[in-house]
Amino acid sequence: MSEEFGNSVELGLRLSERIYYGKDSSPVAVIPSMSRSLTATYLPTAVMVYAVVPEPEAVDNPDVPSYQPYVHGRCQPPALIPLHMLDVGMEVDCCLDHATISISGAWRVHCIMTSRRCDCSIAIPMGDKGSLLGVEVDITGRSYHTQLIKADGVDDKDKVSEGDNGRFLKGRIYTFKIPQVDGGSTLSIRATWSQQLVHHEGQFCLTVPFSFPAYVTPVGKKISKKEKILLNVNSGIGGEILSKCSSHALKELRRDAGKLGFVYEAEVSTWSNSDFNFSYTVFKKEVVFIVDTSGSMRGSPLENAKNALLGSLSELNPQDSFNIIAFNGETRLFSSSMALATEGAILNATQWLNSSLLADGGTNLLLPLKQAMKMLSDTSDSIPLIFLITDGAVDNERDICNIMKGYLNNEGRISPRICTFGIGSYCNHYFLQMLAFIGRGHYDSAYDADSVEFGIRRLFTVASSVILANISMDVSEHLESLELFPSHIPDLSSESPLILSGRYTGNLPESFKVNGTLADMSSFVLDLKVLKAKDLPLDRVFARRQIDVLTARAWLFESKELEEKIARMSIRSGVLSEYTQMILDQTFKGEKEPEPVLLQEAFKMINVLRKTDSTSQKMIFLRRLGVGFGNLAATAENIPPRTEESNKSSQAAELFINAATNCCHRLLDRVCCMCCIQTCSRMNNQCAIVLSQLCAALACFECFSCCFELCECL
Repeated sequence: MSEEFGNSVELGLRLSERIYYGKDSSPVAVIPSMSRSLTATYLPTAVMVYAVVPEPEAVDNPDVPSYQPYVHGRCQPPALIPLHMLDVGMEVDCCLDHATISISGAWRVHCIMTSRRCDCSIAIPMGDKGSLLGVEVDITGRSYHTQLIKADGVDDKDKVSEGDNGRFLKGRIYTFKIPQVDGGSTLSIRATWSQQLVHHEGQFCLTVPFSFPAYVTPVGKKISKKEKILLNVNSGIGGEILSKCSSHALKELRRDAGKLGFVYEAEVSTWSNSDFNFSYTVFKKEVVFIVDTSGSMRGSPLENAKNALLGSLSELNPQDSFNIIAFNGETRLFSSSMALATEGAILNATQWLNSSLLADGGTNLLLPLKQAMKMLSDTSDSIPLIFLITDGAVDNERDICNIMKGYLNNEGRISPRICTFGIGSYCNHYFLQMLAFIGRGHYDSAYDADSVEFGIRRLFTVASSVILANISMDVSEHLESLELFPSHIPDLSSESPLILSGRYTGNLPESFKVNGTLADMSSFVLDLKVLKAKDLPLDRVFARRQIDVLTARAWLFESKELEEKIARMSIRSGVLSEYTQMILDQTFKGEKEPEPVLLQEAFKMINVLRKTDSTSQKMIFLRRLGVGFGNLAATAENIPPRTEESNKSSQAAELFINAATNCCHRLLDRVCCMCCIQTCSRMNNQCAIVLSQLCAALACFECFSCCFELCECL
């Protein structure tokens, strides 16, 4: 999918060279260095808007029409021309380890003649664990805004999920289309999403995609370009905050106890070319790595996982111990027992990984988990860790969770911590989250091969830096009821803050005790004082994690009641879930504000919308944004992660451009005979006969011409 996107953008940029801006203006050079990856070069690194161009003849300057040589053929898939950006601003609200980002901007359809229309594709790259909250689009005469509706019932859910507008390109880059926008129009867009702050070396770090390529800069010297960033930080606790911004020159607006406010505003010659970065300041190990080596892990996923394992092994101390279990339908062990992390053992493990980690066969998760539990059953003086890395789903996942519960409930003071890492969209990420909840461990994921190594290393760093384990609180003794998310409190790591959320009834005491176990196995008790939240948007901050925990619980217990609860929470908070659907609701200027869409009304409209022209649609169903509950069929067939989109995509774009169009001459190389073959295969017999006779006649005329020239020479 990302490769097709890169090819389409490359074609779009070459088509945009047809546009004439006047003798005193010239567009920015757009062709990248040949040494750089085409896909990586053209993937959006900030919010971007593209004109979707199936017919190259529509490309022209809407303000200054110019003579354009006629272009034959169509672009299949359509070319994507990045629109010029006229204005951009960003608002960031950081609270605890959560950030809400809103980017507003204006983009002009500068490349389509005024008499023509085109779809516009909006791309929204989101940061770490980003989740789209909403989009507002305003165009002359109409507007769109996203809305969440409940997806209820198996039949209805299947119908809603058929919406083909909206998809992820790579990682957390989400794209969707606005239909039929006039050439020369301006789109005002506001995109909002949430993402998690990364905790590293005692600091909360935020990175927001905010790097715009040069070719979105409007052509012309007199066009004013302004950037503005508003940043608000609320640590949730009193005390001074030490802050640092390494990308943009922030000016401090206000400073209160536990709160900061900043602004960046500048008139620039070119748009920002760097992401927005901001940060602010806070045991002996036994480790078993369990690595999926089924056939679907072949290639980059397994190689990146192997590199991450080697990097993690290098961080172990000589007194630590480790083992590695490679599994598919069977298991292969590096050692029959735990091995000390000496230099020689790590060298042997490196050689073993290079020779034994070969992708082949099926997926059996339960067997390696049982073996790891058995290896760590006698641990008494350390915190044992199990790292599970997989890209597949299995049909006994609920049984695995229940079996692991039994193991952990029967253990002594320190039970093994289970950390899980999911690769791609075919594994059941909610199963992996639930397994981590049960094991008091951590969960992480990567939806593309390039992020696997970084994600595994990050997960290992967090899980192996435990400073307090077996944490419990006595607060429930004073309350009538208490619901914690997650219910099993994970360990406190020096590389990650411990943040719990929940709901209670009763009277919360002014203070309560927290108990835990330190690295030397001694007990630790801390008195925590209760602070009343005055202006913390707790519902918004904790909505994402609560929905994820409840979804994993609903999956495990197959609870319809929990599914209903999650859907209500999702619609109330505006955070997507597996049981809600996001739509684009269109409003024409002058109309009243639309009423909330009822579930039964939405389902009645689905079939009508599919039969209606896109320009008159009131509601557009976006493709489901959830990660789903795994794909057993894809796992059984050993399909590699994230190939479901690329299989559907066409091969190289087929485009025929008139030779007189010197800016598009390279596109001629993409023409192949398959177009002619496919066209002829759809002809009836009469048309085929006529075409054959015409070709024969032209050939005869050419032969006569050749003979005439030969006779003249003689």
